[in-house]
Amino acid sequence: MEARNEVAALAMDDMISWMQEGGQVGIFDATNSSRARRNMLMKMAEGKCKIIFLETICNDERIIERNIRLKVQQSPDYAEEPDFEAGMRDFKTRLANYEKVYEPVEEGSYIKMIDMASGHGGQLQVNNISGYLPGRIVFFLVNTHLTPRPILLTRHGESRDNVRGRIGGDTVLSEAGQLYSKKLANFVEKRLKSERAASIWTSTLQRTILTARPIVGFPKIQWRALDEINAGVCDGMTYEEIKKNMPEEYESRKKDKLRYRYPRGESYLDVIQRLEPVIIELERQRAPVVVISHQAVLRALYAYFADRPLKEIPHIEVPLHTIIEIQMGVSGVQEKRYKLMD
Repeated sequence: MEARNEVAALAMDDMISWMQEGGQVGIFDATNSSRARRNMLMKMAEGKCKIIFLETICNDERIIERNIRLKVQQSPDYAEEPDFEAGMRDFKTRLANYEKVYEPVEEGSYIKMIDMASGHGGQLQVNNISGYLPGRIVFFLVNTHLTPRPILLTRHGESRDNVRGRIGGDTVLSEAGQLYSKKLANFVEKRLKSERAASIWTSTLQRTILTARPIVGFPKIQWRALDEINAGVCDGMTYEEIKKNMPEEYESRKKDKLRYRYPRGESYLDVIQRLEPVIIELERQRAPVVVISHQAVLRALYAYFADRPLKEIPHIEVPLHTIIEIQMGVSGVQEKRYKLMD
């Protein structure tokens, strides 16, 4: 126990150091099942950061059994254990040992999620939570669940501005883009034929709306938050024109695409911020969603679900005429890509 507390203290020190260097939200992933351990962590955090304990309680034996099986199948702890049943027995013994020392969270700031894993009812208890970030964490947890469902991400079909190499704008689809819209409709019809509660989300720009038009049988929702990054005064220009006429802007963007903001326009960080309500709503959905949007927006959404670092977002490959399927569920996030056209 002493060795475990020493390791926990080292990990907590690391996280506090990271937060003092500018980190905002850190997740200390451990059981922290005793009051003594939790009190130690709170004492270490005094005057440095705010601690919120998150306790999940599940009384459904079927879910517990399913989670144990998933743990034994996927955990590196059991990678070299050929006997699955032996692994199950070992893990259940570990759980029984944790139960012996477990003391419910009753101190400090905490959130308790009780029987919420099934997606049917459950209870959320919140104690001593205040401030913007803690409030957003509670809001996020209220809206998340583990119901398996796919999220399909795709850019609009090729537009006339894509053909001309011009950024932004609100042009119609090219011939290739129109063909993609039909291929996408066929794909969605086959992939989601048994998912009548699915929905189609687009931006408010006509190239996404036109791409969604051939899809029938599903409700369509337009989100202004899904609009392409605002290129400001550069809207409608080619990158060659920007390089020639606005060389300083061109170089600034080249040096830091993540933070660069177009004059009178947006940066990638601005796009990420405006996508928060879309992400919360995607987390809430229990049925599949098809998101037809734009490159910068889909890079940000993909990075969120795929857990990619912030600095990589402007460079993530999201090609035209390709569907990225994100499968959400108990076992985490899985990805498939379907290229419908060259």
